[in-house]
Amino acid sequence: MDDSVGILVVEDDEDISRLLCSIISKNGYKPKPAYSGTEAAIYLENENWNMVLLDLMLPGLSGEEILREVTKKSDIPVIIISAKHETQTKIDALRAGADDYITKPFDIEEVSARIDSCLRRYRGAADLQKNSQIRHEDLIMDIDAKKVSVNGTDIKLTAIEYEILYLLMSSPKKVFTKANLFEHVWREEFYGDDNTVNVHLSNLRGKLSRANPSEEYIETIWGMGYRLKT
Repeated sequence: MDDSVGILVVEDDEDISRLLCSIISKNGYKPKPAYSGTEAAIYLENENWNMVLLDLMLPGLSGEEILREVTKKSDIPVIIISAKHETQTKIDALRAGADDYITKPFDIEEVSARIDSCLRRYRGAADLQKNSQIRHEDLIMDIDAKKVSVNGTDIKLTAIEYEILYLLMSSPKKVFTKANLFEHVWREEFYGDDNTVNVHLSNLRGKLSRANPSEEYIETIWGMGYRLKT
């Protein structure tokens, strides 16, 4: 573990905040509590972070507003930890760029494992060095710079979207089932949580389509899965 890894904990309940900070410290990372959305915005503006744990119901700026600011300015992973259990709220947060969503009350070991897993994904996406560039049509992935461009325009991807695209582009003829994608990208066993895979794939497809509406880059093979469209 690396105590130089800074994790911002945005949670207004002091007891829950202390618990999350304790989990982070035991994992070997460095936590920093913020008790309102406004306080979190100041820390995000003035310091660099490796991850954000984010409640949605906050005084000052809401968690949704903080999530939008984080994803607009960086690609650091964000894990939502919220008492909101509604499926649509979870989907909306994932579509807005959250990397994971944990509901309260939570299991301490689960939170610990998800923090480690999310950081591994983020570092893995950052450290991919197999080729300097991968190309497909007008889609270019620069591995060294961790950048993706479509039709000459840079597009901003989250760490998960980047890793999904890398997986598809690395094996352009392979059809990946949802289980394949989940187990490769999330590095966890797949238990049939279609929403998680669907939302991130939808976000990725949307960003590619907005950059070049006349091209389809990822195709659905009905009853089987997904692959790069060749």
